[in-house]
Amino acid sequence: MKKGTRLIHTGSEGDPHTGAVSTPIYQNVVFARPDVYTPGQWEYSRLGNPTRAALEQSIASLEGARHGFALASGMAAIAAAFLQFGCGDHIIVSRDVYGGTVSLVHRLLPRFGIQVDFADTTDPDCIREKIRTNTRAIFIETPSNPLMKITDLQAMAALAKEYGLITIADNTFMTPYL
Repeated sequence: MKKGTRLIHTGSEGDPHTGAVSTPIYQNVVFARPDVYTPGQWEYSRLGNPTRAALEQSIASLEGARHGFALASGMAAIAAAFLQFGCGDHIIVSRDVYGGTVSLVHRLLPRFGIQVDFADTTDPDCIREKIRTNTRAIFIETPSNPLMKITDLQAMAALAKEYGLITIADNTFMTPYL
């Protein structure tokens, strides 16, 4: 199935109760449950709702991933990604990144004992030099902000895989539809 067709149909099951052909925008906060001891598929919108689930399924399909996650902002997504790591873990971060990312790295991650080195992700040798035994991930922003540097994502992903590292990519300036 082509990407356009997949995006139109993935996660868009419609609403059998109203006959809507696409997923409605659910604005409610709370969903009904049979009783207090029996959880329903949905409980509170802050934990998830059918609209967000449809978006997440579409994103996962577009990216060829098992799961997609929708968060309130790019910085929320970056924070969620970084906070998957813990005390003693090391992350390599693109040297040229958005100022909000720099602030998060300097202010939040040290509180959790997460160590960070900034490096030029356009140069695989520079990244190799920064890898330690406790390195867990490489965070790439491409095109970067503010200098618009381009990192070869395939090369960085291959390097990360070689060392058993996770690749995290912020491509705010680019479309995932390539």
